[in-house]
Amino acid sequence: FYENGEDSHRISPSPVVHVRGLCEAVVEADLIDALERFGPICYVMMMPFKRQALVEFSAGESADLCVSCGAKEPVYIAGQQAYFNYSTSKRITRPTNADNPNSGNKVLLLSIQNPLYPITTDVLYTVCNPIGSVLRIVIFKRNGIQAMVEFESIQCAQKAKAALNGADIYAGCCTLKIEYARPTRLNVIKNDNESWDYTKPELQKSFVNFDCVPHSGPPCPLLPLPNNSRYKLTSVDVPDMVSYPLPQSSSSYSGHAPSSVAMVSGLHPSKMNCTRIFNLFCLYGNIEKVKFMKSVPGTALVEMGDEYAVDRAITHLNSIKVFGKRLNVCVSKQHAVIPSQVFELEDGSSSYKDFAMTRNNRFSSAGQASKNIIQPPSAVLHYYNLCTEHDVPGFVKFKMFDAKPSSKTISGLLEFDSKTEAVEVLTVLNHYQIRIPNGSNPYTLKLCFSTSSHL
Repeated sequence: FYENGEDSHRISPSPVVHVRGLCEAVVEADLIDALERFGPICYVMMMPFKRQALVEFSAGESADLCVSCGAKEPVYIAGQQAYFNYSTSKRITRPTNADNPNSGNKVLLLSIQNPLYPITTDVLYTVCNPIGSVLRIVIFKRNGIQAMVEFESIQCAQKAKAALNGADIYAGCCTLKIEYARPTRLNVIKNDNESWDYTKPELQKSFVNFDCVPHSGPPCPLLPLPNNSRYKLTSVDVPDMVSYPLPQSSSSYSGHAPSSVAMVSGLHPSKMNCTRIFNLFCLYGNIEKVKFMKSVPGTALVEMGDEYAVDRAITHLNSIKVFGKRLNVCVSKQHAVIPSQVFELEDGSSSYKDFAMTRNNRFSSAGQASKNIIQPPSAVLHYYNLCTEHDVPGFVKFKMFDAKPSSKTISGLLEFDSKTEAVEVLTVLNHYQIRIPNGSNPYTLKLCFSTSSHL
């Protein structure tokens, strides 16, 4: 990436501009407000976790003007300077068949990234309805948590997409990525926490009208945090966490997702085992059991502490590459992992392992969970204790944090050449036991993804 326009000639001009350096929770409307002075904008794709976006102008000349102006003088988006370059794409791929998204669909597809809190029809109605009248909502768990929201009109949907695309429902989490959906109408057969039809007057109710439309100034979350606890630990905790009104028919709401078991496929046959799956998945919730499926090679079931841990794992680990193979992580139809058909994996280890009692689980109490920062995979690892005995990629930079004089441990950051290398190192070395000569107890190397993108 280039931090100025001096190298923009290396990529051939395109109507699509790659925008970087966006502030947290910036929304589509902020980009349109700042950039439409260069010319009409026909599509915007937000990349919230990367703090980047793609903006497609109607004409190449508008993109030229945006890139050249951004190189000469600062261009601010939501109060923060942004950086521009031509995209390698000549057109942003739309998930809908419509060539002109402005022509139409009143149904939006919402992908909720980093879902640390329960996402219900009530939450989405509270967020969306103040912007445009909502008719129906359906929530489903395919690639993480997604929802379709049907508005009263195409204009309402357009307005909601611009106002909410890229916004955080809660501070630092539950980030919305919004596209136009393929269906033009939703079919709702029951009103509950995962589907609701608001056109039935007898089931309507009053909602708190939060002011969701972005204003000038720094972006802010759409809803206040449910309470001081940052992490969802068990389904029993949900009623205490949800401070917004719930449907009257759902007073016993428990927030159950289909399952607390994830199914993981695309595992390297000789380099992945139960322990290495634990090392990677434990960053997003407690791990109870891991079992490889004999009937489906390269596939394992991971039973986690609760369904929200599965949601977080899917959000952050689905489609990442580990040992040259791309993982596919989804919700399993199984509700528990049963240790049947245990066999030996290629590396000689068991195909089943129970992690319920391990001290390396990181979400076993509210205090312990609050210390975890839920992060997507990155090229920088935060380490706690260190070793260099395994044949894994070496880091290119490191930073050691100052330790207290009485401390017996060290911590810091390690930067690798790529995110893939960092993922592989974490998968192999997380919880490695470092034995010191003449020492009584080994040190446990603990790794997690850092909030830093580089050192």
